[in-house]
Amino acid sequence: MQIHRIPALSDNYIFLLHDPERGVAAVVDPAEAGPVLQQLQALNARLVAILNTHHHGDHVGGNRQLLQQFPDAVVYGGAEDRGRIPGQQVFLQEGDRVSFADREAQVFFVPGHTRAHIAYYFPAVGSEPGELFCGDTLFAGGCGRLFEGTPTQMVDSLSKLRSLPDDTRVWCAHEYTLNNLKFAYAIDATNADLAQRLTLVTDQRQRSQPTIPSNLGDEKRTNPFLRWDDSTLQTAMNTQDPIQTFARLRGKKDMW
Repeated sequence: MQIHRIPALSDNYIFLLHDPERGVAAVVDPAEAGPVLQQLQALNARLVAILNTHHHGDHVGGNRQLLQQFPDAVVYGGAEDRGRIPGQQVFLQEGDRVSFADREAQVFFVPGHTRAHIAYYFPAVGSEPGELFCGDTLFAGGCGRLFEGTPTQMVDSLSKLRSLPDDTRVWCAHEYTLNNLKFAYAIDATNADLAQRLTLVTDQRQRSQPTIPSNLGDEKRTNPFLRWDDSTLQTAMNTQDPIQTFARLRGKKDMW
């Protein structure tokens, strides 16, 4: 399974999964159709599936136009998003499976950013690492805003993703990494791994290089929103309660 990262809108990423042996593709969160159609044409591939993580327009905006070009493509989304994702035909729940290119993705129900958010995780196969498509739940160095969920829900959701293997590649939907790491460093300046990562990402962005995918092991060491049980961050947030630590971190980031 080949993965093509497609920039879209101002800071979105769309991910096109390509099976060159069969000449077919699946797309994750098509913010707009044009760049996806261009990539499909370049690959001479037929779109067979649209994998949506949640209903926001910058994740489903291309659904209708893609279905006009590929009416047999199957549209997947969370069961709780019924009526909110254009063209949705399959309503996924925690533990469901989605197959593509001889790989099988596990579906995680990860509410918080929205009440219906899901993520797709393709476990490692042979030399190929695990691939996590997490929409706006987990970002490189950060996490999504809580528009429809609670801190408790988001911690539970992120706990599921945090439990995956360290070598998992994290394909999140926005290029927010540098800003996220600047915030993280402002509250966790003694974290040597974070300082090193911030330097690396600063250089990448100065050269207009993408920072996605990131590595889940790096996220566990440097992303404050996966470290609500870390004593350093609990002290910084003036609480020993993990949920309150996360909630206060998220509140500070909202004002950043």
